[in-house]
Amino acid sequence: MKSTDSIELLAPAKNIEFGKAAINHGADAVYIGYSRFGAREAAGNSLSDIEALINYAHFFHARVYVTINTILYNSELEEVQQLIHQLYNIGTDAIIIQDMGILEMNLPPIPLHASTQTHNFQLERISFLEKVGFSRVILARELSINEIDKIKRHTNIELEAFVHGALCVSFSGQCYLSQALANRSANRGVCAQPCRSSFDLVDENGNILQKDKHLLSLRDLNQSSNIESLIDAGVTTFKIEGRLKDIEYVKNITAYYRKEIDKILGNRPHAKRASSGSVEIAFEPNPLRSFNRGFTSHFAHGRQNNMATHHTQKAIGQPLGKVIRVENNWFSIESDFDVANDDGLCFFSEKKRLVGIKVNRVESNRIYPLDMNGLYKGAQIFRNSDKAFTNLLKRNVSSRFIACEISIEPNKNGLTITLIDEDNLCTSLTQILTLEPANEPQKAKQTIETQLSKTGEFPFRVTKVQVKVADRPIPFVTLSQLNSLRRKLFETHSQNRIQKHPRETKTLIPNSHPYPQSHIDFRANVSNRLAEKFYQRHGVNTIEPAFELQSQIAGEEVMTMRYCILHELGYCNGKEKQPKTPKKLFLKDNNKTYPLHFDCKNCEMSIIFPH
Repeated sequence: MKSTDSIELLAPAKNIEFGKAAINHGADAVYIGYSRFGAREAAGNSLSDIEALINYAHFFHARVYVTINTILYNSELEEVQQLIHQLYNIGTDAIIIQDMGILEMNLPPIPLHASTQTHNFQLERISFLEKVGFSRVILARELSINEIDKIKRHTNIELEAFVHGALCVSFSGQCYLSQALANRSANRGVCAQPCRSSFDLVDENGNILQKDKHLLSLRDLNQSSNIESLIDAGVTTFKIEGRLKDIEYVKNITAYYRKEIDKILGNRPHAKRASSGSVEIAFEPNPLRSFNRGFTSHFAHGRQNNMATHHTQKAIGQPLGKVIRVENNWFSIESDFDVANDDGLCFFSEKKRLVGIKVNRVESNRIYPLDMNGLYKGAQIFRNSDKAFTNLLKRNVSSRFIACEISIEPNKNGLTITLIDEDNLCTSLTQILTLEPANEPQKAKQTIETQLSKTGEFPFRVTKVQVKVADRPIPFVTLSQLNSLRRKLFETHSQNRIQKHPRETKTLIPNSHPYPQSHIDFRANVSNRLAEKFYQRHGVNTIEPAFELQSQIAGEEVMTMRYCILHELGYCNGKEKQPKTPKKLFLKDNNKTYPLHFDCKNCEMSIIFPH
């Protein structure tokens, strides 16, 4: 890591309210979607709301990135070009994109971030994206820390990595199962999430090896124990997934990673946070108390076991303890945690089905649910709805402020008041007043200091007030005059901070740097004439149209993944040996049987759409 690097915590913003909450709980940046062209169609926003969030963020010198990370059709190109200019004009710090056709547009000098949908998995691909003008790549979630380190050693582009949240089992941008089954394209922001469904695993003779299991449903990512290693590997932005999660999730997870990152930065004097201000978190953040399917570090340290949650695709939440007694209408557990009325609990039945129970009341160590639902002694109890914690997070429990010093100095025309903040930004105002010497100088001085230390609704914290009088007597200033002057000072300085936000710009200069391949198939996601033009300019001779434009899809790979069922179920013998299973395996649901293809040399698996 360079000594000049800053470390950025990037949080999701479903809308302006969620974005502000993320910033108040410690985010250095947020990402948000416009009403169209974002990979989460259900999380769209108007330009006016995005602009309001930008102004709020820029006060803290935090950044706002807007997602335009779907593939585009020819009929949408002009609208997208206009949108990008509008986003630049309202102060957007960068746009997150997938479609290479955007690089053929007439763009303003706005930085481009390559979405994880652009399949940023190979060094050659990432190096190419750097050379054609991207400022940042959002790395594939499947990369290990060692692989990220190699990428950083061979490139100079900013590296952003997901640190927490839901995992797609497929390489992002390389999943077409939803499109094939439901005409809902993941690359168009409307994924139906068929990977969370249950399947049978069958062999070529029809024998069922696994029955009705969520074989593709991964646990949620949690990289909190790997932050320092990721920083050492070259990651400078840590991204939280969750534009469709609730606001309590955003508050809790953002606050948690803010504290974890700050611990590390405290031991690294040459590293710094990417935004300004101090955050006061009025609760103890805990990822287990928000939506989660159980956690995995995924491939951070290479291929691991137990990446998936085969028995359920739903949130299980926080482990509480085991049931030690069961009666007709109550039970008790051995736990270090308190259970409260209206908590939602769950457990796995003896048939390994997730069963939910709602707490009606708690008396001493007895828990009375609305329904026992087959609860048995020895069951592991989880809490997937934490009533007390949720109620706490629903309130405005955290705050963020800019530290500043204020000085006031009388002169022959009245008063000059000056504010200098933690970023050394300065605002001075002169108020014309007729002043008289105070009859009680010490009391007058104390009144000035007290009134100018108040901040009201403004996100400042005054650490020092100086009354500079030199040879002049301390003046008498009324409370209304001081309050009016203070308000005007804070209003003016707030606008000053927003206007002086250190916004980066970058002008795209088209080039013809050769693409690593001369032929690309549908997985390059070329869905418009400008994307085709881009690849042709970079030396690609043969270009297949995107999967969404294909008429024949039988026999195509509709999901490609680093996750492998063979390894997950203990069938893998390693790259050099044949697996301990029949040569042919299939996933089967109620409607179709999907052949599986195993590329054992590269440790990858793919799903084929059946004929």
